[in-house]
Amino acid sequence: MTEPRAPAGPADPAPPPAGPAAATGPAAAPGPAAAPGPAAATGPAAAPGPAAATGPATATGPAGTSALEPWPDTVDWRPVSPKLITVELLERAAWILVLLAGLAVGWLVTGSRAWPAAMAAVLLLGIWRCLVTVRAVRAWGYAERDNDLLVRHGLVIRRLSIVPYARMQFVDVTAGPLERAFQLATVQLHTAAAASDAKVPGLPPDEAARLRDRLTALGEDRAEGL
Repeated sequence: MTEPRAPAGPADPAPPPAGPAAATGPAAAPGPAAAPGPAAATGPAAAPGPAAATGPATATGPAGTSALEPWPDTVDWRPVSPKLITVELLERAAWILVLLAGLAVGWLVTGSRAWPAAMAAVLLLGIWRCLVTVRAVRAWGYAERDNDLLVRHGLVIRRLSIVPYARMQFVDVTAGPLERAFQLATVQLHTAAAASDAKVPGLPPDEAARLRDRLTALGEDRAEGL
């Protein structure tokens, strides 16, 4: 048997009505926008100063031109005869043999060990001189131009001589015993100043005669034109 259900109590009272909404004050009127100040006046743009004046450009010669190689594109260099190498080597060998003979005599007389050392030094120096001589002969060359003759030589110290035809006084041809044996000659140019004299060694006789005659004729022609 079920128990009798208890009677429900009265319903909870409804919540009181909300009061009137709080009156809000009038919305604050936004102030006027701040007027931007005048733009900062900038001074006039600085006028650029004049460009730094540069000195005159240095005139440069043709590319690859050296003081000892004047106008390589227009100068036709002629080498001397290769026979001159043989002549020079024979002269060096003769001097070396003379020195070695003198040192050998001193060694036989005194028996000192210093003489063999001196002989070895002379022999080494002679070999070095022979090697230098080969290259020095190959460095010789001459070139004929319209108004002057160019002669170059030297290995360690290079030298270039330019002899104007008008300054030549006379030209002679010489040939020593060894040069005659190998059919060579040397053309010597003499000018008013002895320091400007020049020579071209190791020329075949026909080339030496041709160069002598041509230089003589050109020298007379240029001298008459002064």
